[in-house]
Amino acid sequence: MNKTLKTALFAVPLTASMMFTSCGGDHPDGEEITVDTTKVDSSAVVDNGLETGELSFQVPSPGEMLTFIKMVGGKNNKNTAVLNPPENSKNYTDAKSKALNFGIYSCDLSYCSTFEMGPQAVKYFVVVKKLGDEIGVSTAVDPAMAKRLEQNVGNSDSLAMITDDLYYGSFEEMQKSKQGNTLALVVAGGYIESLYIVCNLVKYEANSPGIQRIADQKITLDNIIDFLKKYESDAGVAETLKELSGLKDEFAKLKETEITETKGKEGVKVLGGGTNIEMTAAQFKTISEKVKAVRNTFTQTK
Repeated sequence: MNKTLKTALFAVPLTASMMFTSCGGDHPDGEEITVDTTKVDSSAVVDNGLETGELSFQVPSPGEMLTFIKMVGGKNNKNTAVLNPPENSKNYTDAKSKALNFGIYSCDLSYCSTFEMGPQAVKYFVVVKKLGDEIGVSTAVDPAMAKRLEQNVGNSDSLAMITDDLYYGSFEEMQKSKQGNTLALVVAGGYIESLYIVCNLVKYEANSPGIQRIADQKITLDNIIDFLKKYESDAGVAETLKELSGLKDEFAKLKETEITETKGKEGVKVLGGGTNIEMTAAQFKTISEKVKAVRNTFTQTK
């Protein structure tokens, strides 16, 4: 899998600061996204990012991964069965499960927005607001936002923008209130949910853009685990790290090879050097099953 296609989600999701440039390749628009996957320097300054003291993280749009899948799979690739049902929210009564599922439901809200399911988006917003109030980000998820959502049910672009506002606002609120442990759990929940959804939407085809994007999450997961380790003194974060470590072990089995820089003839775009990550059909199946197991632990479902 070509790591040059890597842009992380998630949906939630959080990735280390990255530098994007364009060159020819397999991007759906005929333009490949290349990424510097070197771990971010502690002195880095990231626009629209999250400063954690030791590391700086860029917070991507909640729908980044889902938008990519929509581009390569079509807007009719809708499957609400892969989402965490809103009624499950009553099961989340402790701080850990509330934070994890705030991330999960935020990703589900992004999915509904991305795939133009306005009425469902409204339902998920109600759940996100409820959990947001309970974890201390009520000012980021306010009634005015609910009104905006209802007024734009038929406009997917507006829904996506509102979802972004909610996500970024929630992160900012947790930063201000110094809820690093809560933020770590929200990030983990959103990451797993987005990866779970994508693993269910794509079918394995060697070297396909969707499979490449999943393989590239190996680096994203490493960065998220590094972030969670800052707060592992919190019991909930420590437990979550154990769950993610099993998935990390599976991603670690993917083969990586360095790509040397090549130059084409005049007028032909240049493909820069990088790392190629390969994922077999068997590895995709194993990773998908592991993602499901972790996600079910987070959502307390089977």
